[in-house]
Amino acid sequence: MHAGFGFLDHLAGRYRSLAVDSLLAVGYAGAGLLLGQEQPPAGWQPMDGLGAVLTVLVGLVLLARRIAPVGVFATSSALWILFIACGYWPVINSMPPLLGLYTVAATRSLRTSLVCAVVVAGTWVYAGLSNAANSSMPTVFAQAVLFSAVVFVVGRGSGRLAERNRQFAELTFQLRRQQDENARRALTEERVRIARELHDVVAHHMSVISLQAGVASYVFPTDPELSRQALDTIAGASREALEEMRRMLVLLRVGQEGLPEGRVDPDDADDGPAPAPGLDLLDPLLERVRGAGVQATMKVVGSPAPLPQGMALCVYRVIQEALTNVLKHAGPTTANVTIRYEARSIEVCVIDEGSANFPPHTSITPGHGLIGMTERAKIYGGTVTAGPRALGGFEVRLVLPAPATGDRPAGHPASGHGQVRHR
Repeated sequence: MHAGFGFLDHLAGRYRSLAVDSLLAVGYAGAGLLLGQEQPPAGWQPMDGLGAVLTVLVGLVLLARRIAPVGVFATSSALWILFIACGYWPVINSMPPLLGLYTVAATRSLRTSLVCAVVVAGTWVYAGLSNAANSSMPTVFAQAVLFSAVVFVVGRGSGRLAERNRQFAELTFQLRRQQDENARRALTEERVRIARELHDVVAHHMSVISLQAGVASYVFPTDPELSRQALDTIAGASREALEEMRRMLVLLRVGQEGLPEGRVDPDDADDGPAPAPGLDLLDPLLERVRGAGVQATMKVVGSPAPLPQGMALCVYRVIQEALTNVLKHAGPTTANVTIRYEARSIEVCVIDEGSANFPPHTSITPGHGLIGMTERAKIYGGTVTAGPRALGGFEVRLVLPAPATGDRPAGHPASGHGQVRHR
C-alpha cells in the first residue's frame, strides 16, 4: 500500500515538474522576444529573424533541465555564445544559461558545478570583449564573477536542502512503518496474552465439568436431585466454556506469543489451569497499590450482578492496568475506582486525581496497556476510553454490556443489593 502511494506521489511530482519547466521555457522565450524588440545598447545590432529563432531555442531547451541538467546547460550556453557571436545583445538570452547553472549546482557534483560557473563567467567576459569599445571591462568582470558566484552558491544550498528534505522524508516513512509494526506486534502480544488467560478460564470450566460429571454418575442411583444439580452445573459451565473458547479462537487469529512486562499483579505469569483473577481479588490489588504510595479507594454502585468469569477477568485487568499506569506516570496521588451496575451495562471508572507530575491536559502516549484494555473490552462488546481530565489527572472508563440472564457467575465484591459501598 505504501509503495503504491509512493509511486503515485512520484508520478504526480514528475508531472508538476514538467508543467513548471514548460512554463519557464515559454516564459523565457517570450520575455526574450519582447526584450529583443527594444533598441539595443550601442555596439549591438537589433534582433532579426535569426536572433528570434536562437532566442526561442535557448528558452525551449529548459524543458529538459531536470532530466539532463548538464546537457541543457551546455546547449543553452552554446546557443547563447552563438547569439553573442552574431552581434546580438547578450542580456536577451542570459537567463536560461544562469538557470541551467543553478540546476547543475543543485543536482550535480561540486567539480561539475564549478566548471559550469566558469563557463558562464567566461561567456560574460567574452560578451564584454565583443563590444569592448562600448563596455566598461571592470564592470563586465565584476558582473561575470558576481552573477556566476551568486547562482552557484544558491544552487548548491538548494541542492543540500533538497537532499536533507529527501532524507527526512525517508526517515519519516521508515519511522511510520516501524511504528505500525510496533503497534501490530503490541496488539498481537496483548491478544495472545488475553487468549492465554481465557484458556485458563476454559480449563477451569472443564475441570468443573469433569468433577461434576463424576459426582452425577456416582450419586445418580441414590440421589437423583443432587445428580440433576450436577448436570445443571455441567450445562452452565460448558455453555460459558464454549463462549470463552470462541473468543479465544478469535484472538488467536494473529501473531506470535509474547508477554509484555510491567504489570502490578504477579498472577500474570501463571501458566496452569487455575482460575484467572476475578473481582474477588480487587481488594488485594488495591492493598498492593496503597503499599506503593497511592491512596486507592473503591466504590460499588448498584446491585452487583454475577459476571461470567471471562468478563470478570476483563474488568479486573482493566482496573489493574489503569492502576499500574497511575503508579508509572503519576507517582504519589489518589486513585478512585468506581464499579457501577446498571440494568443494561456495567461501567468501571478509574480516576487518578493527579499530582505535580501530571498537571491538567497532560496526555500519555498510548502503549501496550491501552491496547490490551481495548482488546479485552472489544471481545465482550464493550468500549474503553482513556484521557486526561480537565481538572488534572487521568481517567480510564470501561463500559460492558450486562451479561445475559442465566450466565454463570464469577467472583465479584460481595455487597448488599441496591447500596453504595466504599473501600
